Amino acid sequence: MTDQALSPPVDAVEVSYEELCGALAAKNLSPLWKVNRELMPLEHRSSTLPWLWRWRSLLPMARRCGELITIDRGGDRRVLALANPGLQGRPYTSTTLWGAIQYLGPHESAPAHRHTPNAIRFVIEGEGVWTTVNGDACDMLPGDLILTPSWHWHDHNNSADRPMLWFDGLDLPLVGVLEAVFFELYPDETQPVVSRNLSELLYGKGIAPHEPRPGSVRDGSAGTARAPAGGLASPLLRYPYTTTDAQLEAMLAGTRSDVATVHFVNPANGRSALPTLGLSMVRLLAGAATAPVRRAGSSIVVVFRGSGYTVMNGTRFDWGEKDIFVVPSWVAAEHHALERSDLFVTSDRPVLEALGLYREEMLDEEQSVSARFVPL
Repeated sequence: MTDQALSPPVDAVEVSYEELCGALAAKNLSPLWKVNRELMPLEHRSSTLPWLWRWRSLLPMARRCGELITIDRGGDRRVLALANPGLQGRPYTSTTLWGAIQYLGPHESAPAHRHTPNAIRFVIEGEGVWTTVNGDACDMLPGDLILTPSWHWHDHNNSADRPMLWFDGLDLPLVGVLEAVFFELYPDETQPVVSRNLSELLYGKGIAPHEPRPGSVRDGSAGTARAPAGGLASPLLRYPYTTTDAQLEAMLAGTRSDVATVHFVNPANGRSALPTLGLSMVRLLAGAATAPVRRAGSSIVVVFRGSGYTVMNGTRFDWGEKDIFVVPSWVAAEHHALERSDLFVTSDRPVLEALGLYREEMLDEEQSVSARFVPL
């Protein structure tokens, strides 16, 4: 018996081009020749727009939410998502990153839950708060970074008479498009505290210097040596600002540079503290600037201290303390400090590196966008 005899009979299709396209659509088929340049454009495109959210607008909104919205099981987090206007109403800061401001009022507790998206908390203002992660109570002070890795129980608790506000960073858009979002509430409002800041005692600092590759400009790209891979997420849950500050100061003094960068890493293997989120702090002295660069992948920048401006594809965004802005994928960007400034950066770089998709391009002075910026 021949292969042809085994094949099911087919009907000949003798229609015009327009009728053929209609027939293809009716059968849920899409001709590549009609969408090829949409899927693989000759020039890189990003749906994410360069954007900046000013703290002077965020803070009063968050305070009013604190007055009007109670924390309960129906909405256990008081969060304002930084929604990029280029993403058609989706509550995401970029196509892969969720950024938000969370407000926790005096003597409030945000109930315990867990979810598959990785999350970080970067404290902007307030004190007397702790986040319990799988039983370990992690103190929170301004400039501290707290990890809540995938599927770790976590709740937030405020013992102070004042509110606390922090930046939430999640890989939620990425995990969502992978259809891998799972969520679960803890049986009780809060989980038992079995230790306090234990991860710091066990796993140390968890920060590494930024080392430019040979031949790159001062601000370079990550070249930190990495040990063999261990667990995906860092066992160190709290990265205190005091440690970050001391490391940055030592680097500036030792290199006599005006720009320094540290990365928050997994102390067990030297890789990024979370497998899907790159986390770093950049310090610029007054008058300093980073070299213009464009990178595959997006990043969200929280201005923890200082003031200055960032030029993205020819548009100048002036920022001050506690402002937040997003740098889209492959957008040429350079940061300029008008005074001593600390910039906390969350990116999707680890994902692109793991998939072999990461690339960057350093621009020389002739290509620099700072000479032709358009004030926003």
